[in-house]
Amino acid sequence: MSEANDLVQGVREALREVIDPEIGFNIVDIGLIYDISVDEGGIVRITMTTTTKGCPATNYLWEGAGEAAQSVAGVQGVDVLLTYDPPWSPDMMSAVANDILGGGW
Repeated sequence: MSEANDLVQGVREALREVIDPEIGFNIVDIGLIYDISVDEGGIVRITMTTTTKGCPATNYLWEGAGEAAQSVAGVQGVDVLLTYDPPWSPDMMSAVANDILGGGW
């Protein structure tokens, strides 16, 4: 596995520590993370969304994602891009999140 792939996996695991305060589950498994990439030099780029535009937890989640990624050894910088394209939907949740949250979305 390459160093970039190791960083992506490390960042993905760190992002699991960021819990959406409204849903009570991590942002990876509820499908808010669309992409994680690493540029040369250890700059991590995260593309993410929130469950709705205007979500009151947007800044909390955006900052949490950046801080979590920055905590991973080898990460030299983090750029978090917030997007609503495509819009989030419950079918983006992992099977684990869907099972635990009861699929009541």
